[in-house]
Amino acid sequence: MKKTLFTPATIKTAKIMIGVLLAYVLIVAGIYFIAGDAFKYRDSRSNIEMPAAEANVAELTYDTVIEENFSAFIHRYDTVSVVWGTYYNRPNEGTAKMELITRSNGAVVLSKTFDVSALKDGDVVSMSFDPSDPMREAIVNEALCLRLSATSEYGSAVTPMMSSAEAAGRELFVNGERIAGTLCFSATGTDYIWIGTHYWTIVGISTAVFALVLAGIWLIHASGKKSYTVTAVKSFAGYGFLIKQLVARDFKRKYKRSVLGVLWSFMNPLLTMLVQYFVFSNLFHSAIENYPAYLVVGVVCFNFFSETCSMALTSISGNSRLIKKVYIPKYIYPMTTVMSSIINFGISLIPMLIVCIITGVHFKISVILSLFFFVCLTVFCMGLGLLLSSMMVFFQDTKYIWRVLSMMWMYATPIFWIPSILPEQYAFLFQCNPLYHFINNARICILGGVSPEPSAYFWSALFALIMLLFGALVFKKTQDKFIMHL
Repeated sequence: MKKTLFTPATIKTAKIMIGVLLAYVLIVAGIYFIAGDAFKYRDSRSNIEMPAAEANVAELTYDTVIEENFSAFIHRYDTVSVVWGTYYNRPNEGTAKMELITRSNGAVVLSKTFDVSALKDGDVVSMSFDPSDPMREAIVNEALCLRLSATSEYGSAVTPMMSSAEAAGRELFVNGERIAGTLCFSATGTDYIWIGTHYWTIVGISTAVFALVLAGIWLIHASGKKSYTVTAVKSFAGYGFLIKQLVARDFKRKYKRSVLGVLWSFMNPLLTMLVQYFVFSNLFHSAIENYPAYLVVGVVCFNFFSETCSMALTSISGNSRLIKKVYIPKYIYPMTTVMSSIINFGISLIPMLIVCIITGVHFKISVILSLFFFVCLTVFCMGLGLLLSSMMVFFQDTKYIWRVLSMMWMYATPIFWIPSILPEQYAFLFQCNPLYHFINNARICILGGVSPEPSAYFWSALFALIMLLFGALVFKKTQDKFIMHL
């Protein structure tokens, strides 16, 4: 009799997988629409920053023309600004004109005329492109000239400011004569993000790949072969009652004989934040906007990470009696510790939100996106928990090494400090630290009110999945040997 692939059990599995695939599509689509322009554009990496003003260029009278030649690979120009100065704050008369000109054909793409009588020393005057102006994109990497002229008479004219520092690709001229230095001006705009531009193509390809993976898993399961993924899911469903008991036990054990009990999950991040705030506020308060909110987000995330991994560390060795007596899939033990910590994490989010509200954080829809990075943090903790619980069975010193490692990890993660205090040559260290990605991106969503760039989602998900796969692989390879070492 020929065996059919379609049985009630395999059809049910197929429905679950289709649901998972649809959930994936909804999530990636939701992220795109919530993120808005943050997925399409970013501040241009070729923006010309305003140099420090050191001197006057020249009195800008009716017979004087000041020009700065430059080029910048800015995809969409937004604003060009110039710093102006006055001579001893004397009264000024007349008008000044700023023009942005293409050097290839002399076409004026942007201009502004303004009254100089209201200018004060150090004032910045800006001219901005209309968002619908096609020229803001047409001049990308074009050789440009910023021309300044005026109608003022001698003794009543203003002057643009300059810096003595030279800049590659920039030349400053006064009435056609080259002078040393650069004009104090800035050119800012945005660049297209490649991932955002091709987002739906990437989503389509990734969805197709994900669908093929799920189809492969289903075919293995339907043909009667053992599928580790399906078996793991079925085990969680089959041992649901036991999982609830283990989660409840871990949660109660944490607050056993405690007077305040679960309130400690509420108070712990607040107390930790207060201590670190009083210790470090003098160092970083002025450099970080809304330092209390910045700090509490980092504290809540790291506390969850530290608690989850510490509990998972002894999840196998601490349940040795139960493991020896009753057969239960061993990965359930570290997984239940993670689930227990998730409850504490959910409670600790309440004081985090309270601190944010009190300190004036204006929540926007982007706060929903922080859930993605919290999920990535949770998945990362699951993988690391599986790895640590396996190591602890064979190497008892793991718990002592982990104490030192977790403390080093805390100081290496920008929880109470900012990355900008370190030299640029050490920036790669942050890119190697998964917690930096999870915490920093969550802060952007909650405190910044915007979405991180698309690459932030990719790297966070990649770190989480690699850790989960590596931890699961090590656990699977070693779990049959646990019984001999417990």
